[in-house]
Amino acid sequence: MKKRLSLLVLCILVLSLLGSTTAMANPTITVWAWDPAFNIYAMNEAAKIYNEIAPDVQFDIVETPWDDVQTRLTTAVMAGQTGSLPDIMLIQDNALMKNAMDFPGTFADLTNSGINFGLFADFKVGLTSVDGKNYAVPFDNGAAINALRVDVLEEAGFTLADFTDITWSDFIAKGKVVLEKTGKPLLSVVSESPDLVMMGLQSAGTWMFDEEGNVFLAQNAALKEVIEVYVELVKSGVMVQVNDWEQYISSFTRGTVAGTMNGCWIIGSIVQPEDQKGLWGITNIPRLESVPNATNYSNQGGSSWVVRADSPNRDIAIDFLAKTFAGSVQLYETILPSSGALATYLPAGDSEAYGVPHEYFGGQAIYSDITQYAARVPQVKYGVYNYEARDAVGVAIAKVLAGLDIDSALREAEETVKFLMEF
Repeated sequence: MKKRLSLLVLCILVLSLLGSTTAMANPTITVWAWDPAFNIYAMNEAAKIYNEIAPDVQFDIVETPWDDVQTRLTTAVMAGQTGSLPDIMLIQDNALMKNAMDFPGTFADLTNSGINFGLFADFKVGLTSVDGKNYAVPFDNGAAINALRVDVLEEAGFTLADFTDITWSDFIAKGKVVLEKTGKPLLSVVSESPDLVMMGLQSAGTWMFDEEGNVFLAQNAALKEVIEVYVELVKSGVMVQVNDWEQYISSFTRGTVAGTMNGCWIIGSIVQPEDQKGLWGITNIPRLESVPNATNYSNQGGSSWVVRADSPNRDIAIDFLAKTFAGSVQLYETILPSSGALATYLPAGDSEAYGVPHEYFGGQAIYSDITQYAARVPQVKYGVYNYEARDAVGVAIAKVLAGLDIDSALREAEETVKFLMEF
């Protein structure tokens, strides 16, 4: 009887070990990311490249909106259930520092992982580092672009050059002409979203916090001006507000509006409709008028890849990122034409692919142009409480559109952020 029991136990142990070996030999890397035309597309292409090296590794790439990533990350960490998180997550750059500081030990420290962070743009590495430690593999360049339908502009008597190196007043004045002659607004935004305001703010070389990290909303002249611009865009009809991101994308892919102003990653969405090929052009964004040294260049968004520190596939996930997003020029050459994913991985920037004319944009060498834009973007410190400040500014925009004066709205926003920082 004892021999039978011993044999049974031995068989169970052997089967258990075989099952464990099978799981380890065929690991599945789970990834959370958003935007099928951009981030998810890039991750799928990276998986193909890695599978040439490690064919047994499988990937489960789950479309997860950024807000859901942040909410689920916070919930999992607070509940002590980080095992519910994926092996790899895409994190917005302007939220990464706060997450790394608020949730220590959640993201793998990649400093000594073998990844050469010296091969990435300095500003991007700075956004993904805390106290000298690297917590993410940098990904995309978020240089802002003003993408416009050149056929619509021509119908109104304009060319793309008429919208290059201009002020916001010029943009609004010409936008009114376009609206009158074609019936099309130039832009759309998600209702009361602060994204356009953030672009205008950074283009002026300032942000929502000062150099010491103090809230800088109520007395921020650039912020006040860019909100005034936002309100005038809406009231003039040159820009329309929509309910959500899906409606925002469809507004320009269906031709309801004549353009979009966003980070260059929006190219992946612009190029979806076949019937608009050759009808688009790209230029820089308008600048503020009353702010000294304001520029026509800014940044919007940008994100990076983090690895869950307690993931059973931690080492494989790091190796995957090292050999793709941190080590493959081929990857960036592959994803560039259709997604607009300009690299912050410096070796990829030397690729001939950056100078190739883009058929969708009438033969314009858009990647060469955008690379020049990126080099001129004023650098700002986002601060640890960046998202709280963004949300407060979004509320302020809604209040101003509802009739509250800008000074009062910004004072309220500043008090809200101060309270959250002290809480």
